Amino acid sequence: MDLYLSLHSGHLWACILYLVVYGMTIGEYALMINGEKWLNGSVRCRLDVITCKDYKHNSMYDLPVKPSPNLPNLRSVLLYPSLCLFEGTTLSVGRGTDRQFQILGHPEIKSDFSFTPSPNEGAKDPVWNGTRCYGTDFTGIPVEPLFQTKKLDLNYLIRYYRELTSKGDKYFLDNLFFDKLAGTDKLRKQIIEGLKEVQIRASWQQDIEKFKKIRQKYLLYP
Repeated sequence: MDLYLSLHSGHLWACILYLVVYGMTIGEYALMINGEKWLNGSVRCRLDVITCKDYKHNSMYDLPVKPSPNLPNLRSVLLYPSLCLFEGTTLSVGRGTDRQFQILGHPEIKSDFSFTPSPNEGAKDPVWNGTRCYGTDFTGIPVEPLFQTKKLDLNYLIRYYRELTSKGDKYFLDNLFFDKLAGTDKLRKQIIEGLKEVQIRASWQQDIEKFKKIRQKYLLYP
């Protein structure tokens, strides 16, 4: 959305779970990172944000070019916050197809929908390369409802954990990449403990409210 310049020092890995869908433009978020001293060593960099004319937070914007080889359209961008967590599991998120981050699959899932990953521009050796996977196709979901949802969907994470582990199949990767994507090990442990989606979401609320209060200081758009 807006452009930000002169971010000269430090690096922030900002995938703490309740910040995945943080309701800010990248420029606003940069202001918050800088203002709250979240850079390494609590330093502040020189930061200039150039705002966009006539933009509002409820404006839906479709990029004229792919932001990534594996984000081919607006639907994949809107689904990414929920589906990216699957990259810490044994499921394919469609890398090695032309529907990246719009489909989910695994060889041991029971489903009428299937796809077979193969090497392409965005994935030289995709997960389950050459193996038929079964799962869920999200490409039929209209973009507008996805844009209006504005939250993570945990139901498929929980559903496929139960389905695969009930048959003795591995779900979370041994390197615990899932924890890095989620920010902590809390979500993984909640799924293993059998918590429902509503229970997991409720456990975030206190931190979300704290975050919203901080965020308010840095919003540039209505």
